[in-house]
Amino acid sequence: MKSLYLICALSFLLAGSGATRAQGAKPAPIHTVSQALDFWISNTENLVVPAAEAMPAEKYSFAPTAGEFAGVRTFGQQVKHLAANNYAMAAYILNQIPTPDQTSETGPDSVQSKAQIMEYVKGSFAALHRAMAAINQANMLEPMPASPSSRQTTRLQLAEDVVAHSSNHYGQMVEYLRMNGIVPPASRP
Repeated sequence: MKSLYLICALSFLLAGSGATRAQGAKPAPIHTVSQALDFWISNTENLVVPAAEAMPAEKYSFAPTAGEFAGVRTFGQQVKHLAANNYAMAAYILNQIPTPDQTSETGPDSVQSKAQIMEYVKGSFAALHRAMAAINQANMLEPMPASPSSRQTTRLQLAEDVVAHSSNHYGQMVEYLRMNGIVPPASRP
């Protein structure tokens, strides 16, 4: 079972790295599990941070209202939520205890302005880079003493989850940017 899980995880990572090569970028050689995982954290960071920077500060309170959008997060809340989850997953991977505002995925109440949110999201990716550096072939499938759910108990699962979660919210950020007439940086020529 452990071998099957490893094969599936590495297949996922290798399949995605082919898409990057097809875009003309020459990726750095990957020699370790932590390097492979950190590649995806960097890729996600390079989408999320510029998108968060692209929204003007006065639009961080924007939330869609037309259609079925009752109760959705504002743009700023989206970014804080993404960052809080990043911090929580990094803490679990490093065998640390996430703070209550990380486990609730809301972030600190004191983080409100665009500048504060930008600092918070950048810090969350720094935490993820540290967490990825701590994952190796020996511990990636080892059950952790604490995890966010009984279905996700390994470092590899959390590393994959954080990329998927961030990508989901990046997609929402893109929609919010476009609703405000802003082309996301990754879509610009």
